[in-house]
Amino acid sequence: MALDNQRIQEKLLSHFDGQLGNFSEPYGILTFQVKKQAILEAIEFLRDDEELRFTFLTDLCGVHFPDNDREMELAVVYHLHNLFDNVRIRIRAFLAADEEIDSLTPLFASANWMERETFDFFGIQFKGHPNLVRILNMDEMEVFPLRKEFPLEDAGRTDKDDRFFGRTIHNE
Repeated sequence: MALDNQRIQEKLLSHFDGQLGNFSEPYGILTFQVKKQAILEAIEFLRDDEELRFTFLTDLCGVHFPDNDREMELAVVYHLHNLFDNVRIRIRAFLAADEEIDSLTPLFASANWMERETFDFFGIQFKGHPNLVRILNMDEMEVFPLRKEFPLEDAGRTDKDDRFFGRTIHNE
């Protein structure tokens, strides 16, 4: 019998009472939320369970929700793939900007650079990461450019001509 979203949800709910919820299936991909304290245990269960076998971490990224309550300002989104049954899932864990979340590097070596990039652009701290330093931006940078409080452009720039950006000034 092929693995389906209903079976995955049943197994998770029976194993993690009260640690996860908000199940949905946008575009057929099972999506749910895990409390940040249980993220490492939940993903390890998804990877090691003989029926579930989510052995491939496809992606890990951050999202900034500045209008949410403080404890849900940032989210880490994980995409896992079961290559045996060709099933994908999406997991979200929310945290405050000054909190940290467990690193997945003990489970997936590929999480190393994904977590570094997420730290670099969103400032999300991954507890237990072996080398959590900026990966693309300058080390001296004090902001996190993908947070929505970061300005989209520098209003003080003098080296650009607005005509080339579709922002011409009409003086009539």
